[in-house]
Amino acid sequence: MENTAVKAAKASELLTLADVRAAAERISGHVVRTPTMHSKTLSMIAGCDIWLKFENLQFTAAYKERGALNALLQLTDEQKSRGVIAASAGNHAQGLSYHGTRLGIPTTIVMPRTTPTVKVMQTEAVGGKVVLEGETFDEAFAHALRMSEELSLAFVHPFDDPAVAAGQGTVALEMLEDVPELDMLAIPVGGGGLASGMGTAARAIKPEIGLVGVEAELFPSMYNLLKGTQYPCGGDTLAEGIAVFEPGKFTRQVLEGLLDDFVLVTESEMESALALLVQIEKTVVEGAGAAGLAAVMANREMFAGRKVGIVLSGGNIDTRLLANVLLRDLARSGRLARLRLTLQDRPGALFKVMQEFNKHNINIIEIWHQRIFTHLPAKGLITDIECEARDKEQLDALVVSLRTAGYEVSQIEVN
Repeated sequence: MENTAVKAAKASELLTLADVRAAAERISGHVVRTPTMHSKTLSMIAGCDIWLKFENLQFTAAYKERGALNALLQLTDEQKSRGVIAASAGNHAQGLSYHGTRLGIPTTIVMPRTTPTVKVMQTEAVGGKVVLEGETFDEAFAHALRMSEELSLAFVHPFDDPAVAAGQGTVALEMLEDVPELDMLAIPVGGGGLASGMGTAARAIKPEIGLVGVEAELFPSMYNLLKGTQYPCGGDTLAEGIAVFEPGKFTRQVLEGLLDDFVLVTESEMESALALLVQIEKTVVEGAGAAGLAAVMANREMFAGRKVGIVLSGGNIDTRLLANVLLRDLARSGRLARLRLTLQDRPGALFKVMQEFNKHNINIIEIWHQRIFTHLPAKGLITDIECEARDKEQLDALVVSLRTAGYEVSQIEVN
């Protein structure tokens, strides 16, 4: 086994601070220099000093622009005239298409046929030509490589490319310029481009800084490679942006010598973090963008007392999904609930229940009756009541009151 120092030395040969600084000069003035802001409230909640980097304020609402632009600017004139191609169903597609169009470089993006229409439309809106091929990302990726070879198009990988990783590393340059006292970074990891670039820059500028990678528990692909685990990979995750089955080979080599620790975050932890950012910071992020804060909230002892930099890596989230996340968070906090009661099917039964809700000043949103598909006798019914309370204590008092009055009550939980 190689020791950490040897791995770090090898990593520094693959990607350097000079590479990141050169990327910063190339892209300067063409991407938003997003703010790094202190969050007093989140710091109080988490027990550490939290600084947020608002990459969701980029034009395409994600940091991916940085790496895409850096790669485009290093193409030869012939490559630029022929055009570029990539496989992506997310932020890389929009970043590459936007800057490719701005620079007059024809841009083709291959997406799986299963890609939501809104993502296709967003990519086309910033100038990309979309080709739908395959049922999975892997099939789309293979098709993009074939097209690259057949049409002599430069392939711009979403993460496993030194030029792309160097561009992403400019996020850390800006953070440490704005807040030199940062002593720990929590960085989302999917393919590893952001973590490789940021980690390289941060470690070179401030060797003692702590670097923690964060991956979704459902997609622990890089975690498995670096930790030697074999956790299953797959499922419906809120963090689409870091849901990667096969992380980069180049980025893996870099991260082996960089990360001090690596943590996994659950879906509920990311949902809660996303909701906190909306409620406290009044900013919208996608699932991957909430991963860093989720890691800090779920591993408070690791970050306690530290000055922690967190990248809000992107803000592209479907509005319906955002609504679901916020409502589910209200349910977890006890402010929104669905109570299931067993009643007798007779006049006045529901009215008596309503009196209990009124007594506790709890608002009723919807009511569902179920008479047929129950385990109850023909004269019994199940009633689900969705309601809104001030807090969990108020809701608990209602449940106690209902049970004292003789009602069988259960609460339908949110995972």
